[in-house]
Amino acid sequence: MDKNSVIGLVIIGGILIGWLYFSQPTALEQAKLKHIQDSTFKFNEIQKAKLASLNTKKNVTGNNGVAGTANTTANLSDSAKAILQKSAYGGFVDAAKGSNEIITLENEVMKVNVSAKGGRIASVELKNYKTYDGKPLRLFDADSSTQNIQFNAFGKPFSTDSLYFTPEGQAFKITGTDTKSLSMRLYAGSKGKYIEYVYSLTGNEYMLGFRINTAGMQDVIANNTTDLKLNWQMRTPKLEQNHQNQQRASTVYFNTIEDGVDKISEGSEDKKSFDKKVKWVAFKQQFFTSVLIADNAFDKHTEVESAMEKTSVKYIKNYTASFSIPYNAQQNDSYGMRFYFGPNHFKTLKKYDVDLEKQIALGWKIFGWINRFLVIPIFNFLDGFHMNYGIIILILTIIIKLLLLPIAYKTVLSSAKMKVLKPEIDEINEKFKNEDAVKKQQATMALYKQAGVNPMAGCIPVLLQMPILIALFNFFPASIELRQQGFLWAHDLSTYDSIYNFGFAVPWYGDHVSLFALLMTVSTLLYTWSNSQLMGTQNQMPGMKWMMYLMPIMFLGFMNSYSAGLSWYYFLANMITFGQTWVMQKYVIDHDKLHAKIQNNKKKPVTQSKFQQRLEQMTKERQALANNKKK
Repeated sequence: MDKNSVIGLVIIGGILIGWLYFSQPTALEQAKLKHIQDSTFKFNEIQKAKLASLNTKKNVTGNNGVAGTANTTANLSDSAKAILQKSAYGGFVDAAKGSNEIITLENEVMKVNVSAKGGRIASVELKNYKTYDGKPLRLFDADSSTQNIQFNAFGKPFSTDSLYFTPEGQAFKITGTDTKSLSMRLYAGSKGKYIEYVYSLTGNEYMLGFRINTAGMQDVIANNTTDLKLNWQMRTPKLEQNHQNQQRASTVYFNTIEDGVDKISEGSEDKKSFDKKVKWVAFKQQFFTSVLIADNAFDKHTEVESAMEKTSVKYIKNYTASFSIPYNAQQNDSYGMRFYFGPNHFKTLKKYDVDLEKQIALGWKIFGWINRFLVIPIFNFLDGFHMNYGIIILILTIIIKLLLLPIAYKTVLSSAKMKVLKPEIDEINEKFKNEDAVKKQQATMALYKQAGVNPMAGCIPVLLQMPILIALFNFFPASIELRQQGFLWAHDLSTYDSIYNFGFAVPWYGDHVSLFALLMTVSTLLYTWSNSQLMGTQNQMPGMKWMMYLMPIMFLGFMNSYSAGLSWYYFLANMITFGQTWVMQKYVIDHDKLHAKIQNNKKKPVTQSKFQQRLEQMTKERQALANNKKK
């Protein structure tokens, strides 16, 4: 190559370098170009994710209403994944992922597991109780319960149960009367912005403190928000031997400030809404309950629902409740509540002084009063001696029978008077057997009037005893004290005692034999027979006589699957009444003197009571009506 050629190449190279230098974009133009390239890349990556999601049809929508993808972003770059997460979760992007850590709070009576996912109470175990088959008793677990707050933020609806909370505390176990707290925080992009659950526990209490705090969320939660929606849901597991009885005793209770304690009927599926102040809502089971209690009241819209469990044989009922938690959009907001997780024990519930004890089905009005002010105080007094509950029921029965002794005496005395008059009543029946029934009734009433005997006197004492019998019918099946307490052959006085299982169900009767129910039935039949002998009425009113024998047998089908403690009480009551009646008839009441007194009464001028006057008037009216029909 000659000298001229080299010079020419150098000049061309210089021109090319100069052109490239002066034609390159400015810094501003470079930034714009980079933004366009990045945006194009991001758009392409997002489109790939959306296309993958549509192709695989694996869209996943969380409770917060934000759509995501499952197994569709595996091939995306990390930057594309981050873009998608931030688009879906906004300032909660860091809370969208995490490990489902469980933090356990434990005291002397219960163990509470709190989940990092949702910051919620995942399960509660009561340490002093077992299920019917001896397993640890959990009121609910993570798979059968929900607890979350719903709100709008970053232009989207959110639910806390799909986000991960950060524990600002550690698991702990406490005894005595100390109180400790655990804070679970849901951060919204910085440490100064969060929703916080604070759980506090005391060493020997079934009550768990619960407080919802917000800090710095006024720029996160939507501006038009005045309330946060708190949702609570629970599927109640099978805890008792008799699942049907557990279902019949389980429902949602609620206490409104205006109307007091009420419930959804145990046998129905129903939903109720309130725009009035609600103090607490309880998810009640047969012997245990879970209650959310406001420090003041839930003063806006509240909804509760109870439904039968239809999808799983492990559970009994499905409860849901939703509450409005006031939100004031301030730097710091706080709302205080409490959870009660524990037994339906009257004394335990009553000490909290918010009518929690009214969940225990002690009976309507007078029956409930008898249980509250008579039966429960006696039962608790005897329980303080730490005796077997079968013995406590025996002593309780004796005490109640002693209290009713004056009424029992009146009943036996009336029966004795009727027995003394029986020969004369038989004569009247024979004399008027071919006459009009009204004439026979008039003659009988005249005899009663002369003898000074009120045929209804024996019924009144029986009616006076009925409220106590009905009250105890409610008391024993509702008494958690009897749960899993054995006596003789019964291993659990709160449910039926089975001495033999058929392996199949017998219509009306059941699939087993309850010995206490059989003893109760036999004792009732024995008492009915002995009473007819003592009263001398064994040959009267044959239709009524057979009905008196048939009723206890029909009742056996019901009692066979009911509380063994109740059957034991009725058996004892029957035997004590039988003994009382026999002693009074044999040694207390002198039948000869009673007969002489009645005969002496016949000689006295007849003075009619208002009842006798009314009865005689009714008889005359019936006779007049019969005579008019004959005409």
